[in-house]
Amino acid sequence: MRRYVPNFLLADRDGGVCVVNVKPADQLAVPRVADALAWAGEVFAARGWRHEVWSGTDPVLLANVRFLAGYRYPGRVDADLVAAVIGRGTPTVGIGDLEGARPGRAGEVRAAVLHLVWRGVFRADLSVPLSADTMLERAA
Repeated sequence: MRRYVPNFLLADRDGGVCVVNVKPADQLAVPRVADALAWAGEVFAARGWRHEVWSGTDPVLLANVRFLAGYRYPGRVDADLVAAVIGRGTPTVGIGDLEGARPGRAGEVRAAVLHLVWRGVFRADLSVPLSADTMLERAA
């Protein structure tokens, strides 16, 4: 009996599924790791799912994604602020502009904004460090 937990399960708009495993590049040649990934790929393929192995990426992008992951849980952010940020009418806005709209609550606003970036409500350029100057674009 084998067991394996992948890192991501991505659902396409067309209903397709892609399972993603993330491994450091230097681990891919390790026989035990290569065997586990090959076995997992066969299991996913038998279900009609795509399987991808990701290794290595831009360190800034990786740091941003890890940071945003801390804001993934809805219960950890103020729901009223989340709704207020979603309700903002402009298609593009800076994180600092949103924070400035609620003086004294900038930290809570930032948490709500980062939660919405994690959820995909807003898009941000994750190839540069996130900051108050980061511009957000409402996702379609």
